[in-house]
Amino acid sequence: KRFNAWSSAGKWLKVFQALIEEPDLEWAFIDGTYVKAHQHSSGAASDQHEAIGKSRAGHTSKIHLAVDAHGLPVAFEITGGNVNDCTSAPELIAQLPAAEAIVADKGHDSERIRKQIEAQGARAVIPRKRNSLKGNGDLDRGLYRYRHLVENAFTRLKHYRAALRYDKLKRNYESMIAMACGFLWPPCESSTGPSENAQAS
Repeated sequence: KRFNAWSSAGKWLKVFQALIEEPDLEWAFIDGTYVKAHQHSSGAASDQHEAIGKSRAGHTSKIHLAVDAHGLPVAFEITGGNVNDCTSAPELIAQLPAAEAIVADKGHDSERIRKQIEAQGARAVIPRKRNSLKGNGDLDRGLYRYRHLVENAFTRLKHYRAALRYDKLKRNYESMIAMACGFLWPPCESSTGPSENAQAS
């Protein structure tokens, strides 16, 4: 009951925000991953409003995550699994006003997203799709290769009950993800990112 009450009041999200200490936003990396929704998580008044989508894989949710230059979580969004990255990215990017560069895969390739990033004063490091006439001559490949930091964060999150969704309510699942993200913040959990490598070289 207490967990649900704290979740309803948004306290777990506030705890996560309080655990974030001086994130290194010289670079931010964003990506999304699918999470299978357990059969017990379905059946809320409206799965659509509880961020559960239907697909060939069944009922799924999607975690859209942003990590800093050390691979530590700084923001996330939860949507139904049928929501693509381009649709959810604007809300996630809006939570990164201090980022100097935002790195994402080609699933985030859209002029809308590039313009939003530039409007925030950051640089978009996103490969263009094959059918793009502009090509990828301007892509910072050296920085893009560190995109594995956000993928590694997903792997670590899945050790904290994030691999399968049991919660019917979106707010409760958000609280579980907030707690898991908070557990990644102690120094012993941090990853070596491009900032550290740049200082060492």
